[in-house]
Amino acid sequence: MEKRRPYPSDLSDARWELIEPVLAAWRFERRGRALDFGRPPEHDLRNIMDAILYVDRTGVQWRYLPHDFPHWNTVYGYFAKWADEGVFAQLNGLLRQLLREKEGCDAELSACVIDAQSVKTSTSVPAAGQGIDAGKKIVGRKRSIVTDTLGLLLAVLVTAASVQDSVAGTELLDQVAVGHPGIRKVWVDGGYRQHLVEHAPTLGIDMQITARKPGTRGFIPIPKRWAVERTYGWLMLHRRLARDYETLATRSAAMIHLAMAGLMARRITSESTISWRDPTLQTKRPIPG
Repeated sequence: MEKRRPYPSDLSDARWELIEPVLAAWRFERRGRALDFGRPPEHDLRNIMDAILYVDRTGVQWRYLPHDFPHWNTVYGYFAKWADEGVFAQLNGLLRQLLREKEGCDAELSACVIDAQSVKTSTSVPAAGQGIDAGKKIVGRKRSIVTDTLGLLLAVLVTAASVQDSVAGTELLDQVAVGHPGIRKVWVDGGYRQHLVEHAPTLGIDMQITARKPGTRGFIPIPKRWAVERTYGWLMLHRRLARDYETLATRSAAMIHLAMAGLMARRITSESTISWRDPTLQTKRPIPG
């Protein structure tokens, strides 16, 4: 079978070497549980991952996957299994550790940052899973994330937009405290004051609220919190995340883990991330008139 032409979202050989051990271990464990009934694997895992990355990067619907990828139903089946079994979260953790080592940071985390982003949803999201963010006047879902001081993802929680930041932050901080017991500091904005200010000390974590100075105009990075805000900017390079298209909130969280894993793999291998407005991919248009 003739090899297909690569897409910009495809994994390079170097990035595939980082990702392959996690997926190979998943397949080995699955076959060990006899879930494949002794049949040899039919699909190349790299090709499946390339197809999932294509969806995450371009925002195309699963049914509109190019025909040179495996059938969309097969690709989505793998995505759903990997999301439900925590493969993307595991991959995110491995790559974060490798990137922190490359950046010369300690493997043990001591501080983190929490923030939330409300986004509109598509018609595929059930009404029961949506809500209204009164402050931002957005009907949809809320993505609450925790990052380290480099902006690398530690945990993500997707809820209805009506859920208070402090409620989601409390659950996220519980997850982080279990996975990273060395964390002793967390930076948040004023939206987390209600519940988190009382809950953080019970975990041995000092919570500090950082906010813009009164009267400040224009864009000014807020100390400590700029790292997590920059992470949301990185995520917006993926069109699938410009709006929430996933029926299940857990699949939405998996898309975020996948996006961060792709970004970290590029940084580890020193490969640039192509933006929507990459000048090398644009053609010059004649000036009207």
